[in-house]
Amino acid sequence: MKILDTFSVDNDWDFKTANTKLYTHCYHNYPAMMIPQIAERLINKYGQNAKILFDPYCGTGTSLVEANRKNINAIGTDLNPLARLISKVKTTKIDLQILDLYLKEFNDFLFYLNFGVNKPNIIIPDFDNINFWFRQDIQEKLAVIQYFINNIQNLDIKNFFNVAFSETVRESSFTRNSEFKLYRMSEIQRQKFEPDVSSIMMGKLARNRRGLNEYLGETKDYNSQTQIFNFNTVESIKNIEEESIDIIVTSPPYGDSKTTVAYGQFSRLANQWLGIKNASQIDRHLMGGITQPIIKKIGVNIVDNIIEEITNKDEKRAKEVYSFYYDYFQSINNVSLTLKKGNYACYVVGNRRVKGITLPTDKITQLFFEVNDFKHENTLIRNIPNKRMPSKNSPTNEIGITDTTMTQEYIVVMKKN
Repeated sequence: MKILDTFSVDNDWDFKTANTKLYTHCYHNYPAMMIPQIAERLINKYGQNAKILFDPYCGTGTSLVEANRKNINAIGTDLNPLARLISKVKTTKIDLQILDLYLKEFNDFLFYLNFGVNKPNIIIPDFDNINFWFRQDIQEKLAVIQYFINNIQNLDIKNFFNVAFSETVRESSFTRNSEFKLYRMSEIQRQKFEPDVSSIMMGKLARNRRGLNEYLGETKDYNSQTQIFNFNTVESIKNIEEESIDIIVTSPPYGDSKTTVAYGQFSRLANQWLGIKNASQIDRHLMGGITQPIIKKIGVNIVDNIIEEITNKDEKRAKEVYSFYYDYFQSINNVSLTLKKGNYACYVVGNRRVKGITLPTDKITQLFFEVNDFKHENTLIRNIPNKRMPSKNSPTNEIGITDTTMTQEYIVVMKKN
């Protein structure tokens, strides 16, 4: 299939040597994160005089933090409770003196525990497969930390601790942490696995405190506010008035979570420890999470032709691709309503491959917006350095047959007429 409009790679957007973990961006690892340098540059270029930024798939809040660094109010939404928690904490100003009191109290708490003093009555959460993912002694150590956190009265401080706890949970589990999906370590690896749970937690807290200090230094004279919502943009836009947003900067999912980036799987263990109900079902609620029958065409030729081409190879995969783009189209239709006329929507997307066919999500994004009376301003292509995804995958699940995965991102800039 021939796709019109070709763009060259702009190496100026690679940011190969940039520190992507400045400020509160250091708080928590997460799949397929947009790097802050991209959000910053897009805001500078397309959001001059902006008062409100909207990120409809905010993840851990990269664009929200960058908006706040420029004294721009920010609104984000995400269906993953862990992502919303991280976004909220990354954009919350916490008094360092108060935080330090809690950090000292936590350090003293762990110190006395080592000598058997004031041992708490811990409660280990009851969720499916907890013994599969956590050794019993690790469960007890995590439960001790959670006991301390649950007794913190200051909500902002409690959330700050829970973000560090979330990473500690994952790094103390039998999960192969080099991957985002849940894969258990081998038996040999499990036998050698001896995580120092307290040290991991203390390290995360110390790192996050440094990031907070940097963030406070940048924003001390600013009064910008951030709101984090939980609504599905595929269904509707809640809490945001039509034509009230000055700029949209976002990175939507590359595809459905089941076959692309498993946000829910990555977050599952932390969400379970944090008491989130139905944590194992999050991926089903994300874009394209529920596979739909191909009853009618989407109505955009490139997409409909690709669906037909994949159907000839694998009907099941075609339904998965169709379901994602069907939801994506509905989401863009809804998101488009929030932007003021004459302003910009900036989408950072990836073009994945399915059954050997490249899905031109950059072009599809452009066309979906054009249906909503937007004009294509620009598409920038950047290489993805140090991408934490495999460079090859197995499209057929047959041994020895591999295909390349995404090594580039496309920054699609659309202007509302």
